[in-house]
This record gives sequence, structure tokens and C-alpha cells, in this order.
Amino acid sequence: MIKNLLFDLGGVIMDIRRLNCVASFERLGMKNADSFLGEYSQKGPFLQLEEGAISEEEFRTAVRALIDGEVSDEQIDSAFCDFLVGIPKYRLEQLRQLKKSYNIYMLSNTNSIMWRTRIAEDFRQEGLEREDYFDGIVTSFEARSIKPDAKIFHTVVEKLGINPDETLFLDDSQKNLDAATQLGFHTLLVTPGSEFFELLKSM
Repeated sequence: MIKNLLFDLGGVIMDIRRLNCVASFERLGMKNADSFLGEYSQKGPFLQLEEGAISEEEFRTAVRALIDGEVSDEQIDSAFCDFLVGIPKYRLEQLRQLKKSYNIYMLSNTNSIMWRTRIAEDFRQEGLEREDYFDGIVTSFEARSIKPDAKIFHTVVEKLGINPDETLFLDDSQKNLDAATQLGFHTLLVTPGSEFFELLKSM
């Protein structure tokens, strides 16, 4: 019996568009931005920040080394956050409705810059805070590991105190779902253009 719903953030709750971010960094003077920014995983300093391996200051220093010309902290942060399109309000409403019947959790590969700025802001559309929608949250930069590494799923079980066999994990990456399946989670792929709540109703 499913008691817990474990949500990925980007591509499931929040709409994302990698090419927006790539274009923003190219405008700042980064010639090879596309090679660092992937749909499901990052490379170089972008990956290191997501893994919690470097600080925001170290990240910005590393990014400046890839850019021709002077750029401010604000310009770097803004370009990075252009990866995020936003959260439609109706998805927040659906999360609140699901919370009446399930324990709701989040597992996200993300970074501290997006987390404390754009992501936090988007969850405030209904006058609530991000944490009001979830019974527990695990982020890659805090866990110091990223999906599909098994370590982050073990962190989920330990930190949130949930049983994988009672948990449905929703993600837009099949690799992440495959890793979760090996550890006993039930899984659901959220494909582009689909809505998680419609997929749940059809199950």
C-alpha cells in the first residue's frame, strides 16, 4: 500500500528549460555553456555546487574563469536561475490536495543558489512556504550526493524515516527511477507534457 509520495522537483513540479540557462550564460561570455549544463545532470562547477562539494563563492569564481569579461555575482546567479521556468499554481494546489491522503516528500538534484532564491519564491504563490507543502525534503547539495547515486536514496530513507515499499517516487528521468527501483521504491515516470496528478489518477 502506498503511503508516501516522493517527488522530484524539476520537470515534475517545476517547469525547467535548460536552453534558457545556456543562452543566458552565453550572453555573459561563456562559450561552452552547453557542455556544462545537461537536462538531467551538470558538469564542472555546476555539478560540484549541486553535490555540495563547493561553496557558492567557489562556484562563482570557477564560473568567472570560463567567461570572457567581468561579471557580477548577481549576473551569474540570475543566469543560472534561468534554468527554471516556474511552478504553475495549479500544481501547488494539487500537492495540497494530495497531502490530505499521503505523506508528501521531495527529493531534488538542485543547488543552494536556486534553492534559496527562485525555488523558494515560486513556492510562495499561495502565501505559503516551500516546506508547508512537504513532510520532508532531501536536496542533493545538502545530502552531498546526487541522483541516481544510491547514497541519496539511502539518505531519503534515513532522514525521512520512510519505507521504500510504501513509497511511490515520481521523476522525469528513467535512470533515477531505475536506481530507486533497485532499492525497493515504486516508481512513476513523469514524461514531458504530462501532469503528475493526472498520472496518479490513472494508476
